[in-house]
Amino acid sequence: MGFLLRLLVNALALYLVTRVYPGVSFTPGADVGSVLISALVLGLVNALIRPVLLLLSLPVNVLTLGLFTLVVNGVVLWLAASVTALNVSGLTGAILGALVLSVVSWILDRIVHALGLDGERK
Repeated sequence: MGFLLRLLVNALALYLVTRVYPGVSFTPGADVGSVLISALVLGLVNALIRPVLLLLSLPVNVLTLGLFTLVVNGVVLWLAASVTALNVSGLTGAILGALVLSVVSWILDRIVHALGLDGERK
């Protein structure tokens, strides 16, 4: 899937999460550019910081049979929210928001794949 399409899918997923889950929202007056920037920052944090956090939390992650990954995903969302127009209501809100974001993003990825927009052959 191309970079631009991935960015648009992530931005739509982030926007839908703010509509579905009240623990994650955008600042009042946020426009489409703010949503795109938030999705871009979230993608960068996922690509650069999340692997380091997963490596550092590996012992705890093994002890919890992988459930600590939910906390890492919440921290990643919270970090992205701290530098963008995205607001999260604490760490618990970030963890639940990251869980909802994962589900919504997965559903949108499946829709894009089913429609053939990702450029892969069926």
